[in-house]
Amino acid sequence: MIYTVTLNPSIDYVVHIERLVNGITNRTTGEEYYFGGKGINVSHVLAELDLDNTALGFVAGFTGEAIEKGTKHPRITTDFIHLKEGISRINVKIKSDEETEINGQGPHIDDEALAAFMEKTDGIGNGDTLILSGSIPKTMPDDVYERILERLKDRDVRIVVDATKKLLVNSLKYRPFLIKPNRQEISEIFGAEVKDEETTLYYARRLQEMGARNVLVSLGGEGAMLLDETGAVHKRGVIKGKVKNTVGSGDSMVAGFVAGYIAKGDYAYALKLGSACGNATAFLDGLATREKIDELMQLFE
Repeated sequence: MIYTVTLNPSIDYVVHIERLVNGITNRTTGEEYYFGGKGINVSHVLAELDLDNTALGFVAGFTGEAIEKGTKHPRITTDFIHLKEGISRINVKIKSDEETEINGQGPHIDDEALAAFMEKTDGIGNGDTLILSGSIPKTMPDDVYERILERLKDRDVRIVVDATKKLLVNSLKYRPFLIKPNRQEISEIFGAEVKDEETTLYYARRLQEMGARNVLVSLGGEGAMLLDETGAVHKRGVIKGKVKNTVGSGDSMVAGFVAGYIAKGDYAYALKLGSACGNATAFLDGLATREKIDELMQLFE
């Protein structure tokens, strides 16, 4: 089984405005909403690829109810902790001449709720995959990813971590199967400028030395680079097209990579499917669909 973890899920409210002007009432030209959070995004793309998975995390209030209903899918089992107080966050994504995001904080998670969540991880066993994605609420301990991984350390679980700064760095001692930083995140970790292929590969190797087995670096408009556990380097560019949406592209890449590796055990193929999924989301208003993924896989031949 594949498990995704979204500790701070959200409703993403996307508004389109011809030109955003501060200090006045702006009228939208269009709007959509999506039930998300990075792990939930991964779950949805895995489902598009016909992989059963379980979504773990916390939900609260009327927004939490909406997230849970919106996440339900024949291939997704929702197993969230229901918090007694607060509401799950709403993130506002403003698409205008520039993209602007306003992300909510999320509800308070007390020790009792965290303990209940930890108990759910006891169901993760040998041969399973666990994907830890995204930020954590401010009310949670900043070592929560480490607590989860410490609990699983004696089990043969394929660990994927897609997080930033300390959340990512502190997970490396548990030798995760895959991490997926982008160049900016690598720069923040090492306090260095990472702009070209040479420096990207140098710091990817540093992350591997620190414990990561495979390092998948998202390069934005340049595609992606994978440093696999054998030391081999794989690269994929992007497919040309009109980019409609950047939210969830990285999550889609993670889902595709995991699905590709599970299917064939081949890193080059995993990167190809991951790249197709990431591109598919970029070309759609929402997350990647199976139809679009299949179309782009043909173009990657």
